Formats: sequence, C-alpha cells, structure tokens
Amino acid sequence: MLELLHIENIAVIELADIAFRPGFNALTGETGAGKSIVIDAMEAVLGGRTSREQIRTGADKAFVSAIFSDVPENLPGLTENGAAPDEEGNLTLQREISSEGKSICRVNGRPLTVTQLRQIGKELLNIHGQHDGQLLLDESRHLAYLDRFGQTAGSLSAYKKDYDVLCDIRKQLRALEMDDAEKERRMDSLRYQIDELERAELVPGEEEELNARRELLRNGEKYISALSGADYCLNGDDAEDGAVSAIRKAEDSLSGIRHLNGDMEELFKRVETLRCEAFDLAEVIRDKREEFDFSPAELDAAEARTDQLYRLKKKYGATVEDMIAYQERCRDELNAMETADDLRLQLEQKLKRAGEAVERAGKALTQARKKGGERLEQRIQKELRELDMEKVRFSVDFAAKEPGTDGCDTVRFLMSANAGEALRPISKIASGGELARIMLALKNVLAEQEQIATLVFDEVDTGVSGRAAQKVAEKLAQLACHKQVLCVTHLPQLAAMAGTHFLVEKGEQNGRTFTKVVELDREARKAEIARITGGSQVTDALLASAADILDQAAAYRAQLRER
Repeated sequence: MLELLHIENIAVIELADIAFRPGFNALTGETGAGKSIVIDAMEAVLGGRTSREQIRTGADKAFVSAIFSDVPENLPGLTENGAAPDEEGNLTLQREISSEGKSICRVNGRPLTVTQLRQIGKELLNIHGQHDGQLLLDESRHLAYLDRFGQTAGSLSAYKKDYDVLCDIRKQLRALEMDDAEKERRMDSLRYQIDELERAELVPGEEEELNARRELLRNGEKYISALSGADYCLNGDDAEDGAVSAIRKAEDSLSGIRHLNGDMEELFKRVETLRCEAFDLAEVIRDKREEFDFSPAELDAAEARTDQLYRLKKKYGATVEDMIAYQERCRDELNAMETADDLRLQLEQKLKRAGEAVERAGKALTQARKKGGERLEQRIQKELRELDMEKVRFSVDFAAKEPGTDGCDTVRFLMSANAGEALRPISKIASGGELARIMLALKNVLAEQEQIATLVFDEVDTGVSGRAAQKVAEKLAQLACHKQVLCVTHLPQLAAMAGTHFLVEKGEQNGRTFTKVVELDREARKAEIARITGGSQVTDALLASAADILDQAAAYRAQLRER
C-alpha cells in the first residue's frame, strides 16, 4: 500500500508529506485548494504525463516520491527492469521534473526511464479520475473490461496465434496476385538478372584474391628487378661469387682452428649458422624469381574482371557474396512465380484450414467471454443494488463480427434505468450520477481480479447525493476492507466513512499562495464535515450533525470488521 507521498514544488504545494494509512483515506477541502494537485503528483510519480508548467513559480524543479509497503518481489515490471523491494518489502518511487521539461526517475535508487516507471507504477496504484465514468460511454472499451473480468487471456492468446497464421497466409496470397502482363515483365527481368550473374561465374572471396594479384601484376617489373638483384647478391653469377660463397669460404677458414679452444668453436658455429641461413634465403629468393610469371595479358584480364565486378556491384550488391545472395533470391522468386498456380492452390488449402482453426478458436473465445459476461452481469447487478440502484438492470450484449485481432465479438454494456424499460446502450440512458456509480461498481469488480493494493478515487461522488451518496460511502468502506482506498470527495458521507481524513487547505504567506495537507483529529473532522454540509456558516447544529455522521460511520466500519 501507499505509505507516504512526498511533494515538493508542484503547483501551489511547496512542501507536503502525506502519510496514508491502511483502509479508507479521504481528502477534502475547498474547491481550488489543491486536491487535484495531490492526484497530479501521484500520477507523476507513477510515470504519468508531466510538464514544466506544473513546477511551482520561482522553483527550478519539482520532486515527488512515493513509498509503498508490502510489495511482492514478483510484482510485474520489477524484475525485467532490474528493480526489487528492499529487505522490508518497501519500494520507493521518485521523479524529479526540471524546468527544461526533463525527468529523472528512480525506483529504490535505481535510475529508470519514464516508461519503465509507468510499467511498475500501474501495478501499485490505480487512479479512478473524475471523468472515468465517461469511459463507459465508449463501447470500444467494453470488450476490454469484459476480458479483464473474465480472465480470457488464455483463450484470447490461442485465438491470436491462429489468427496470425491466417493473416500470414492471406499476405502470401496477396503477394501472388498480379496481372499476367506485369508477371511476364517481372519474370523476364528476373531471368535477365539471373543470366547475367550466372555468366559472371561469381566465386565467394574472389574479389580479395583478384585485388591482391592485380596489385602484384601492376608492380611486376619492380618485383622481378628486386628479386633478381637479391639473387645476384646472394648467389653471384658465372663471373663473380655471391654472399653465400663468401660465407662458405669464411667457414672453411675457421674450420682448421675450431678445436683449439672454446671461443673458436663458438665462432665457427656462428659462421656455419649464418651460411645455412644465407643458403636457405638464397634458395627461397631464387624460387620466387623463377615462380613469378609477369604477363601483361594476365594484368589486362585482371583489370577487366575487376571492372566487370564493379559494374555488377552497382546493380546487385556491395560484395560478391551479396551478389550471390541476390542471385539466389531472384531464383527463388522466379521459381515461385513459375510455380505460382501450384503454390496458390496450396495456400488456398492452407487458408481454408487456417480459417477453420480461427473459427474454432473464436467460438471457444466467445464461449469463455459469454461465461464471463454472465458472471459480470451478476456481480455488477449485486454492486448496483448495494449502491441504491435496485431497479437498474445491467446486461452484456454480444454480436458476431468478422474475425479480427480481438476475436469475433462485438460487446456492449446495456442497461435499463427504470422498471419496465427495455435495455439500451448506457450512453442513451445513464445520467452523470448513474455513470459514476456504474463505473464504481465496475472498478470494484475488476479490482477483485487484480493485485493492485491501492485504489484512488478522484471525486467519485460527482452527480451523487443523498441516499445514493451514503451507499457509495458504504461501498468504498467495504472495498477498504481488502484494499487501501484514497478518495478525494466533497460529500460529508464519504469524508465521515473514512478511517483517516486529510484536509487540503490553501493559504497565503509572504505574498505567496501555498497549499498544505494535514491529517484531522475528531474535532477537526467535525468542523470540516460541518463545513462540507453547510458551507462557511458552521453552526452548533451542523457540528452536532457532523458528530452524528461520524458516529454512524464508525459504527458501520465496526460492523464490517466483525464480518
């Protein structure tokens, strides 16, 4: 749950620490006092959208942190982003917003991106905003609500797998569809390219060998001259001895004294080694000279081949290997076009089987959804009765549609607001107060399927008053038995039902507006509930009435604890 929300320089809040408690927490205050700023700060630290305009005037940056307790180690988003709760199970989310619009996000001190922060934040806290009830009017969202409640992820995943296969086969079939003239032109082009590449007789790695040989041939005269000179110096000719003969004579001269002492023996061996090395070197140079075949014709051929490869590379690929790969692709495409009729028949057969698989998977998904729809109707109906909407009927309407990525179903939520009236789309019937309560019922039902421990309701009481307001307060108190509930409200019934009550209050100091958030004791709660009930004129009668409301709420919470 959310233990502590720390806010610095967000709008008119210069500094605030709000220590939330388990169960039901209420935030009240005058309109414009800054209650929505607290919600904005929560959204920011959860990875929501922010802007530099949120920073308090005169400040360079804003900062928000939130400490959550009892966070499970397997919470989605933690492991994949390298984050984890500390030894006590606490997780601290932090976000700093600079005046340049940049954000620095951390989770337990580990830097993360805003996207990663959002991925983790959505698993910790859910905010039900003032206008979320309007989302019920968007029928495109109804299927997602049903899937969340019905837990149809397995059936939907199996359906999507079959549907993806179907789409892939359709794509292959579309690729085969072209008119005969275009097909012939393409086939002629492919045959020409394949023939040109085949005539080139490309060999992997030949370009490197060709460039090396061409460089050698271009410098052929230099090579021959250098090797001949080296051979003459080492081997000499008919008229004059070379270095090898001279070293041999030195060796012969020293052979007669080699046994006189150790120094002479060492000297002789060195000369002997030098003669052997010089002899081997002379033989290598002679072989190189004799092997080197400098032919102007070969150089011309190498230049011509290089030019041919250059022209082909401009059309077919940056390297010989790329051109060979392109040649294979052309062959495959040509073969596919030449056998297109056979392939089309094969694909059509596969398409039929894939369509049957999608139909089966779609029926299984529809069946799972209808079972979920029946349970959702019962649960929502029960919730609505508890919210003083006993005459309202709620129904999940199914209609078949062409298979799509989300299945074969169109889902709408229908309702009848009064006895005897036909079921109609929610957008045609529900008032603002009814929308708020239906959305609250849906939120309560969906919350049962989720691990999220903290639910935030921002003015869920919009359009609600009187007896209905008391029912909403009781419903939130029931929910608070299993979840932590934070509620921004203007209704005395909701404020009194909370176990913990915070006042968001605006003031002025040193010519600057500021907002503070304080936890109220019983006497302060009486005064605040009296203000909410009667306005600025707080009378003794209003205070007595506020005390009575608080006592009734406390009694109701005690009943819930005993259940």
